[in-house]
Amino acid sequence: MKLLSVNVGHAKPVPDADDPDTVTGIDKRPVAGPVRVAAPGPKGIGGSALAGDAVCKREHHGGDDQAVYAVAREDLDEWERELGRPLANGGFGENLTTSGLDVSGALIGERWRIGSGVVLEVTSSRIPCLTFQGHIGEKQWVKRFTAKGAPGAYLRVIEPGEIRAGDALEIIHRPAHEVTVALQFRAVMTERKLLPRLLAAGEALHPELLEQARKYVAQHGA
Repeated sequence: MKLLSVNVGHAKPVPDADDPDTVTGIDKRPVAGPVRVAAPGPKGIGGSALAGDAVCKREHHGGDDQAVYAVAREDLDEWERELGRPLANGGFGENLTTSGLDVSGALIGERWRIGSGVVLEVTSSRIPCLTFQGHIGEKQWVKRFTAKGAPGAYLRVIEPGEIRAGDALEIIHRPAHEVTVALQFRAVMTERKLLPRLLAAGEALHPELLEQARKYVAQHGA
């Protein structure tokens, strides 16, 4: 398992947005050399954990519990075959493009060590939006991406440091539950009856999703 690329994006206008001043950092490109990784601060204030990476709508994106976004190169390769066109590393707006790791199959609370010291913890899945659809340029992209069920993973920073393309990636902790990123994605997007199962992940789960699961159980039972 290794890190194929580290990708950062700069603020750019959102294509076809109603407000011409709307910007996004989703267009991420691989960078050479080391990149500093550190917890960015709470949602609404903090952006990306990666130095030089723009997060523009901080009320919806970024912050400590969505500090880093990772996608498996294997998933990008599958989408390349389906779409019939190339997808570069960073093509889904991910910070980390990995190889040899089932990112969507990772457990909530799973911890990865990258390089010599950076430790990240899996918190949740990506939730596709219209900005993502516009970036990819495919009709009904949100629906298609959701149906695929391989959303990639958000992570929080446990130990800061520097990472670079080619770094080894090691799973150093796997929690004793069965709540994967893919399961959490299905529970939120298509099968809400699965929400009670997310509670097994406990405080490792993104706090907004943990609260969502708790509210569902309070209203509907487990």
